Amino acid sequence: MKNQKETIRKMVSYLNNEEKDGGFWLPNIQRPFVWREDQIERLFDSIMREYPISTLLVWRTKSRIRRRKFIDNYKSTIRLTDFYVPEDDKTKLLVLDGQQRLQSLFIGLKGSYEKRELYFDVLSGDLVAPEDIRYKFKFLDAEKAAFPWVKFKEIVFSNEHPNRIARSIRAGADRDLTEDEYLRIEDNVARIWQQFSSKDLLIYQELDSVDNPNAYNEDDVVEIFIRANSGGTRLGKSDLLFSLLTSSWEDADERMDELLDDLNRVGYDFTRDFVLKTCLTLLDKGAAYEIKKFRDERIRQELINKWEGISAAIRDVRDYLYGRTFIRTDKAMPSYLVLIPIIYFRYHFPQKWGAAQNLDDYLLRTLLSGAFSGTPDNMIDRCVKAISSSGEFDVNEIFGIIREDGRSLELAESTILGQYYGSKQSHLIFNLWYRDFNYIPAYENNLPQADHIFPQSLLRKVKKVNPRTGRQDLLRYYQEDRDQIANLMLLTAEENGFSGKRDIPPNEWFADKDEAYLEMHLIPKNPDLWELDNYEAFIGERKKLILDKFSHIIQRA
Repeated sequence: MKNQKETIRKMVSYLNNEEKDGGFWLPNIQRPFVWREDQIERLFDSIMREYPISTLLVWRTKSRIRRRKFIDNYKSTIRLTDFYVPEDDKTKLLVLDGQQRLQSLFIGLKGSYEKRELYFDVLSGDLVAPEDIRYKFKFLDAEKAAFPWVKFKEIVFSNEHPNRIARSIRAGADRDLTEDEYLRIEDNVARIWQQFSSKDLLIYQELDSVDNPNAYNEDDVVEIFIRANSGGTRLGKSDLLFSLLTSSWEDADERMDELLDDLNRVGYDFTRDFVLKTCLTLLDKGAAYEIKKFRDERIRQELINKWEGISAAIRDVRDYLYGRTFIRTDKAMPSYLVLIPIIYFRYHFPQKWGAAQNLDDYLLRTLLSGAFSGTPDNMIDRCVKAISSSGEFDVNEIFGIIREDGRSLELAESTILGQYYGSKQSHLIFNLWYRDFNYIPAYENNLPQADHIFPQSLLRKVKKVNPRTGRQDLLRYYQEDRDQIANLMLLTAEENGFSGKRDIPPNEWFADKDEAYLEMHLIPKNPDLWELDNYEAFIGERKKLILDKFSHIIQRA
């Protein structure tokens, strides 16, 4: 292993460029680019402030490794499969650690972020606190960029002397500049030249399998990649497991993306983590994430061979969830892990799938009680073992296993009334409550929305006497009083929009509503209760209506 150094300007010119020792590329074990634009902007500020950049790790090889280009023009809708290049046995440099930093530099200096290019405020640079931004960078549309914002790549890649660049920038100013501003521009351009074009700031360790073909094989490199990335938060456990899978399966990225796109097209949020955990469980390898499982070539090959059946089972359970239950949105899914035992049953006993009993009861109780919260891997393993042994999805047996794990399935009054604004359980309750709402509108922002019956702004104005001072200056209703489910109702996006309810008090909002509307929303029909002075009485009466609505499920499991 040897250390190499390059300037930032040279390095970004070598990305995707075969003329530089085959060019720098990303191996397919690398995950997608995940940095936000503000993170990219902070990286450039850090470089200008002469903060150190961590050492990169690169593998020089001739192996026929599936690889992809760095993204120049980033958009959230891009697909990694569009960036893969043909495999070959030529020399190439594959980036194992440092992808996010290099990709950020490439976007800022060679491309764009959501069609906006990186601009620099040439008058920035005032001393600030360490955590604040000193040198200001921003991704801007060209038509909105005006002095002192200058396109940064034009400074970095100019072949003019820094002094001439500074003079050109000053000449383009739309106002007279002070002497201090003249000097600031000169200082900033000189610093840019120093940090991006003069100093060899990018250091990378090179694993050389070209001049030393016996030094590192592909398994060694995957192991090095995992160790380099497992010490921090840059990669999640599922990313590391997936990197091992892609080393054996070149189409892994594409097949996983296809599955997730299909699963989530109706409003859910299935993830790679969930799919990998489900795969391990369906193959009877245990639900726990353990890298050693995916280091086993036999397990990787078994997953590849059985992928079609596994993905079909996951799709079927998604279809059941959407088509035959009360859960039609990610907002109403507190935990996707409750689905794994159902998917296991569908995968191993497909002939019995159509006759499965009590799945609704299983989903309702496990989701509302939070039975699969925390780390339920061992419990999942025991559930699927019971399914495997009996060949049945016996809800009572599974409930027994959950209780043995010390988890409650009790759906008490507090399970319903103890939910608050924003919780996934509250959305699940609303799904049960408002079955006639369309949860899959054409536009996501048109989803039904939980809203406060008595507006928060109104309740915050209600004060009580401060016993220490005698003044009426203490909040009477705190957040838990305002956000409780008894003060919430589900409104269509139009009802809750700019011209809708918003902060309208209930005595005005309900004044023209018919009896069917009040019954659907479980609103006490006595208009006196809609007055702010009677808020507590309103809450008491509405709790009774809610408990009556859910009386069929409020019992001990």
